[in-house]
Amino acid sequence: MRTFSMAVHGGAGTLIKGLMTPELEEEYTQALKVALDAGYKILSEGGSSLDAVEVSVKRLEDSPLFNAGKGSVFTAQGTHEMDAAIMDGKTLNAGAVSLVTGIKNPVSLARDVMDKSYHVFLAGNGAMEFAKELGYQLKDETYFYDEVRYKQWLGIKDSDNFQLDHSVKKDGKFGTVGAVACDKEGNVAAATSTGGMTNKKWGRIGDSPMIGAGNYANNKTCAVSCTGSGEFFIRGVVAYDVATLIEHKGLSLKDAADEVIYKRILEINGDGGLIAVDAKGNIAMPFNTEGMYRAFKSSNGNQKIGIYKD
Repeated sequence: MRTFSMAVHGGAGTLIKGLMTPELEEEYTQALKVALDAGYKILSEGGSSLDAVEVSVKRLEDSPLFNAGKGSVFTAQGTHEMDAAIMDGKTLNAGAVSLVTGIKNPVSLARDVMDKSYHVFLAGNGAMEFAKELGYQLKDETYFYDEVRYKQWLGIKDSDNFQLDHSVKKDGKFGTVGAVACDKEGNVAAATSTGGMTNKKWGRIGDSPMIGAGNYANNKTCAVSCTGSGEFFIRGVVAYDVATLIEHKGLSLKDAADEVIYKRILEINGDGGLIAVDAKGNIAMPFNTEGMYRAFKSSNGNQKIGIYKD
């Protein structure tokens, strides 16, 4: 029987251990488990990898613990601008949205861009118009408000400073979220969602919604969801770079992912991590930060939930 697998992440870089209480660690672990189990259930019942990654990311977006959906960080204007992407490794179809506000689950809007438009990437007012045409009910600002994130923003508002979602220099950890899956048919998919960086200006967009940079899927190689210093992941075209190492150099999933995270991205001063799966159900979850909120489960019996390095 073909191996099917699911992996999720809640961001690379974590609360330093001195700030992570046992109670908070349990909250993160449970949130990861809920998301993982939701997607894995779909796979176990013969569902598609595409449906699995969307459902898992929606669960993470619904949690205030992570910088996506409900837990999105504040922009310089005190608002929330969210990005998301999803890709089908079987068809290479993809959908992405950026700079959307009031959308409870940006990953579902990205899925609708893929399924219900002729386009791949919609942003800003256009993406919002598309959502309204589809009947999306917008949440008001109170839904996205979080006291810890608000205090984080107050500490640097009215300045030129910003904070990445994985920085260990701050008092809170808020991470981009993502999921990858391989279903019983050997089809892979990836989805990624984020609220960006605190105090971001000028409509800044990171790697998360960019196909090939922060999110990519191809049955011939792998599915990848990234988290980390977005500007560097864009420059390194990280998600696609993993796939090309598999396709053109014949590297295994693990070796390709390790090459990118432990060597290539560091050479351009980027940090972060990724989760990846190939069509055989193999999983890779490398990161070069202090930790990465991550979990995976495979039909071969292997599973793990982790935060810090082993």
